[in-house]
Amino acid sequence: MPTINPYLHFNGNAEAAFNFYRSVFGGEFKMMSRFKDAPSQTQLHAGEAEKILHVSLPIGNGNLLMGSDVPQAFGEVTFGTNFNISISTFDEPETDRVFAALSDGGTLNMPLEKTFWGAYFGMCKDKFGVQWMVSYESNQPG
Repeated sequence: MPTINPYLHFNGNAEAAFNFYRSVFGGEFKMMSRFKDAPSQTQLHAGEAEKILHVSLPIGNGNLLMGSDVPQAFGEVTFGTNFNISISTFDEPETDRVFAALSDGGTLNMPLEKTFWGAYFGMCKDKFGVQWMVSYESNQPG
């Protein structure tokens, strides 16, 4: 059975937001990486290297609140575009099936591919306008 976790997008204040969420829910970040950690930084504007590429905060039993800043090149996020539903699957065939079903009749934002962080990952918007991130990590989710 897949897991579902909210993924929030911010206009440069992801770190402040997640420090706030950590103060509310407790715990420690499972991961926090910055755009400067990515191998390609060609679309970054000045000052974006220190912004958050990915952060995850465990909340409760097996839940993750995840998020990132959005580079200026992608435009500002607004209510309704500032989140994705992130699904972590258990193997690549399940990832292919779920991604194909969600993207059917929708918009492909990033095709499924092996990523530099080790996941098999893709992004799409379904035919109802809901944004999805589908990921399989052979080592661990989130």
